[in-house]
Amino acid sequence: MAGQVSTGVKLAMGGGAAAVLLLGLSIGRGRDLETGDTVHPAKVPGTTEPARPVERTRAQPVTVDPQALMVKRVLPISGPFRHGDYVWDESGAPATGRIIITVDLKAQTLSVFRAGYEIGSAVIIYGADDKPSPLGAFPIIQKDADHYSRTYNNAPMPFTLRLTSDGVAIHGSDVQWGNATHGCIGVPRSFAKKLFGVTSLGDLVVITNGKMLDTSHARSSA
Repeated sequence: MAGQVSTGVKLAMGGGAAAVLLLGLSIGRGRDLETGDTVHPAKVPGTTEPARPVERTRAQPVTVDPQALMVKRVLPISGPFRHGDYVWDESGAPATGRIIITVDLKAQTLSVFRAGYEIGSAVIIYGADDKPSPLGAFPIIQKDADHYSRTYNNAPMPFTLRLTSDGVAIHGSDVQWGNATHGCIGVPRSFAKKLFGVTSLGDLVVITNGKMLDTSHARSSA
């Protein structure tokens, strides 16, 4: 749920500031994520389907295999990337493969990768200072295309991808400068619909605050 609240140190994404953020996003999505044990979702006995992920609170992120975060292609983004903007392009990417979503709160951006190929990116809103978005890696534990908040006045949360048992999710929002959430990651509604369509339970969402992914072997799709 989004609200008009204080956004603390959030940056205005326009003009030269946006160009700097995009440079960091497209050619240096970092090398300093912590290492950890490989995450292998359990399988339902007798099938190839992943079991429903274990529910975790925002204080219980999982560890991540850094090899799973290797980026092979990034999408070109020309011009300022402002609130409400997004790009989506699956052409040239594998039709199947592991989906990983990265969220950088400092850059105010979300990216979605399939088999290491970036297929979408959007400007986000996130948790206000008194209700911050958590940092860490969280598997998607529930999907609900028509969700309404049970905590905040039945507020619409379209195309919800729930990450924690205590209410943190990615969902469609009114992504405007000055808006913030109660800890969720808000993305433009049309982008949320596309993201909902390519994700499955157990897909990993990695939330950082300025830490980046290794794109040293990545190419641009341009």
